[in-house]
Amino acid sequence: MDRLLTNDLGNGYCEWQPPLYDIPEEIDFYKTAVVGFPSGDKRMIYVQMEALAGWAAKDEWDFEFLGMSNHPFIKANYPHHEGIWGWEDAADQVVMMIRNIRRSMVEYHDILWDIGYAKTWDQANMFLDNLYFERPPMEDFLAWRDLRVLDEVHWYGWFIDYWMEGGLLRDIFTHKITTPEHWNMLMLPTAFSKEEVDYDLIIGNKTVTPSYDYHCTNGDISGGCEPVAVISAEKLADYTEGPAETRKIAQVLMNNEKMAKWVISEEAWHCVWEELIVNRKGLRTIQDRPFVEADYNFSAEMLEGMLHELDRLIAKYSSDEWNTKETANRVVELLTWHRDLIQTELDEVNSGTRVLTDNDILGPKERIKRKVKKLEDEIFEKTGDKDQAKADARHLAHRHSQEKKDYTEYFEALNKALHKRRREKNEKDSLERGEILRRYLSKRLK
Repeated sequence: MDRLLTNDLGNGYCEWQPPLYDIPEEIDFYKTAVVGFPSGDKRMIYVQMEALAGWAAKDEWDFEFLGMSNHPFIKANYPHHEGIWGWEDAADQVVMMIRNIRRSMVEYHDILWDIGYAKTWDQANMFLDNLYFERPPMEDFLAWRDLRVLDEVHWYGWFIDYWMEGGLLRDIFTHKITTPEHWNMLMLPTAFSKEEVDYDLIIGNKTVTPSYDYHCTNGDISGGCEPVAVISAEKLADYTEGPAETRKIAQVLMNNEKMAKWVISEEAWHCVWEELIVNRKGLRTIQDRPFVEADYNFSAEMLEGMLHELDRLIAKYSSDEWNTKETANRVVELLTWHRDLIQTELDEVNSGTRVLTDNDILGPKERIKRKVKKLEDEIFEKTGDKDQAKADARHLAHRHSQEKKDYTEYFEALNKALHKRRREKNEKDSLERGEILRRYLSKRLK
């Protein structure tokens, strides 16, 4: 078969056309898994691959629910709990997408609550089918949400380590090497609480022999789980740096002749970038969505948590053990850029130029601080004694924390309900995509 879409018009010109969705089973592709922390950015990358090579991508959940197929590009969130290794042993190489941790936290929050799940606290409560007669106050819900985001900061770094180290098993929160048994517990986020999978509780002072995800040791990715390239969708969307990012993606596809023969001519690579990014051809991507980051601010506590995780990753991948690898240097380049942006935001929060509200993602320390300040202002308004107001406010806040009802059971149930709902939505979306594709192919055959 000859190479098909996108149309190469010669002399660097091209015309975007949709990829082919009916993938012949007899073609022997060299397949690429596009992995990344949950966000919409992976779509921007695989859409580039589709345009460069003319063949469609497929989501990890579609492999799981619709069955195996010969799609050469695989979109995956694995090993994050929003993902699943659904593609069996179909992949040959890995490309890792890295996005700004701050933006990832906002989008993950939106994935969890805003995109078809719980747009309001009332809707979130409905997911429990009225199993609980008393729901926690909004204050408790926001505090629980903040802790979830703090946990995801650890997941973010753990995700990068997993792929960079070729599937080496590590604990999520301490990042220490762990055992397969502990790893299997971590991979079931609704079966065990964070406390039940605590590293010191499960592993303690035991000597741990490094081990790897069996998908990686079994050769389920023929070229190994370590990525051959690290791509930034944020840079891909940049009008100055974007074409170079498309070139990186194209070069990945040129790694093996089985895929290289389908890739559009090199002189048209810039045109492919222009068609997708400038002219907005093809599937809607995160680039077409309004910036959700403006909807939430983060407290200094939360931003410092992100900086701590970035500092850990930057130090690790710039060390002598790693700095001879091009992929590690790219990780450091991108994370250093992201770190500078977050540091600027932290400076704005600390200076007061970025004003926080109670609905922002604040973290436990900031929430307590704001509660004490609110009590202090109320007492001062009544007494006029500033020193007494401070002392009484601290005392009241402490007493409230001791008398506070424990809603742990409620939030554990809510977490399980949301996880179940997300999986059901993944299955529903996969089946709908399968039906749309079936109708499309049926129409073409008529």
